This record gives sequence, C-alpha cells and structure tokens, in this order.
Amino acid sequence: MERNHDNYTISGTSIEEVKRKNAESGMSYNEALEWIAKTTGGRGTDIYSDTNVEEVKRRNQSSQDYNKEK
Repeated sequence: MERNHDNYTISGTSIEEVKRKNAESGMSYNEALEWIAKTTGGRGTDIYSDTNVEEVKRRNQSSQDYNKEK
C-alpha cells in the first residue's frame, strides 16, 4: 500500500483523519467563551455580547423617570 505523503505528517499521522476528528469534537475554546458570555453574562466577555448598551441605558433612564412620576 502506497501512502500519499501530502496527506500525512512526517510521523505518519493522517491529516484528513485529524481534521475529521476535530470537526466532530464540539466547540472550540473561543466558541465556548462566546457561548458562556451570551448565556451567563460572564465578566470580561463584553466583546462577545450583542447587547446594545446605549439602548439599555435609555430604557433604564425611562424606567427611573416613570417611577419618579408615580
């Protein structure tokens, strides 16, 4: 059986097999960080957040103004 050297590392590891296993392995580290940030509101994860901070501030202010009028 002849191996195509383009598909294997020097040590004989199948590159395609590694790629297949990686694709089946689940989330990457960065994907996991993003998921944690979006589902738990983790600290220091604001780069993954899709929250519009200005909109939240505006809504909070409107709510405070409404409560003062009561």
